[in-house]
Amino acid sequence: MITPTVPEPIAHFIERVNAHDEAAFLDAFTADGQVDDWGRTFSGRDAIQAWSAREFIGSQGVLTVEEVTQTGGQVSVVGDWRSNHANGRSRFTFDTDGEKIAKMTIREG
Repeated sequence: MITPTVPEPIAHFIERVNAHDEAAFLDAFTADGQVDDWGRTFSGRDAIQAWSAREFIGSQGVLTVEEVTQTGGQVSVVGDWRSNHANGRSRFTFDTDGEKIAKMTIREG
């Protein structure tokens, strides 16, 4: 299977997520960045960190990329998410602002 090419800064972000690097994960977001996890929104570094400690980096998640699409400043990555919290095919949509992530939205893949 050929792994799709993931554009920067999302490629580095996924690499750091899969390495469970919480500091790099948080640093990837803009100061007012957001995570929308199936309709639950977490805004700002402190809220994202608290969510991630329970459900993302803290749950030892790993994303295996299967599909990538890019439209303007938005990148959509579909892949197999495996963690101690949740598992399954998921779609991660990233709105970028320069080299930072302004918003990451997680939905069914």
